[in-house]
Amino acid sequence: MSKQFGPEYVRAIAPYQAGKPISEVAREFGLDEEHIVKLASNENPFGVPDSAKQAMARAAADLGRYPDANGFELKQALSQRYDVPMEWITLGNGSNDILEIAAHAFVEKGQSVVYAQYSFAVYALATQGIGARHIVVPARDHGHDLDAMLDAIEDDTRLVFIANPNNPTGTFIPGSEIEAFLQKVPANVVVVLDEAYNEFLDKEDQYESAAWVRQYPNLLVSRTFSKAYGLAGLRVGFALAQPQLTDLMNRIRQPFNVNSLAQAAAIAALNDSEFLERSARNNAAGYQQFVEAFEKMGLQYVPSYGNFVLVKVGNDLGAGARINLALLKQGVIVRPVGNYGLPEWLRISIGLPQENAVLIAALQKALGEGLAE
Repeated sequence: MSKQFGPEYVRAIAPYQAGKPISEVAREFGLDEEHIVKLASNENPFGVPDSAKQAMARAAADLGRYPDANGFELKQALSQRYDVPMEWITLGNGSNDILEIAAHAFVEKGQSVVYAQYSFAVYALATQGIGARHIVVPARDHGHDLDAMLDAIEDDTRLVFIANPNNPTGTFIPGSEIEAFLQKVPANVVVVLDEAYNEFLDKEDQYESAAWVRQYPNLLVSRTFSKAYGLAGLRVGFALAQPQLTDLMNRIRQPFNVNSLAQAAAIAALNDSEFLERSARNNAAGYQQFVEAFEKMGLQYVPSYGNFVLVKVGNDLGAGARINLALLKQGVIVRPVGNYGLPEWLRISIGLPQENAVLIAALQKALGEGLAE
């Protein structure tokens, strides 16, 4: 019998499944890349803002040197934007890196981590990767049940993950409910408030979580530049928390984890309010475009506060995979979510109007051909 390497809890991990790249779908189905529409990974359909491209061009002249390991200029920009001291900021290689760092910094092997059913897959991966114990709280209406999550906290719980808005379901928790939760969580339990899609919220739904960081020493707010800011390929995320948390995070954060181009682009994008507003407007219009089409098709969907919609495409357990394949054959990439326990559903990112129209037509064709039960 061959020797098995590594701890059992690492061997038990199912690797993260990313959305299919356009090039792979083109090769697999013999399609022209130019005609493929990707609505699978919640990326900004406008791509990288021009302001960020210009900043990267300037930064490229110095690529022979290591990036600023502490990200001084980016932290300074974030400090001004969110009105927190620079030492309250941790930079990450995307917010995924922040979530992984938090698990390693605050949880020991065997202790427990609380997160909700149907929440971001990385919470489970980060927990499993350190040999911690999962406490998965059943969802309520496809979203977080904060009362149940509070009740689920045990003596050995050290971390709670909350996504708001939530991926992949798009559900949202009002700020008042989150603050009420923070008031009741034990002081020795770190709450990670993952706000990857915050910029897509309507103004009446927005709240200032950065202000809560001053009030709650056990709160860590995670944000990303991958979605609304259009920098998914550069991998830039950050966390806001008091020094008791950021000090531990930075002790295990990899040096140079945010490269020079990414830092320059993030500073430019952070200050590009016109691009952010344009992205939010497109997202709101695209959401209505999808919702109207799904209702005409008689499809159930979860009301979304992000830049994607979770839609049910059949009633049998093979529906999501079947319709996903039918869409791929038509050159449309979406995200099946069977790995989340939602095999009848697909998560569809909001694109440009013409991309949304292609998806709608392709979905109508797939459903009309009797591919869904």
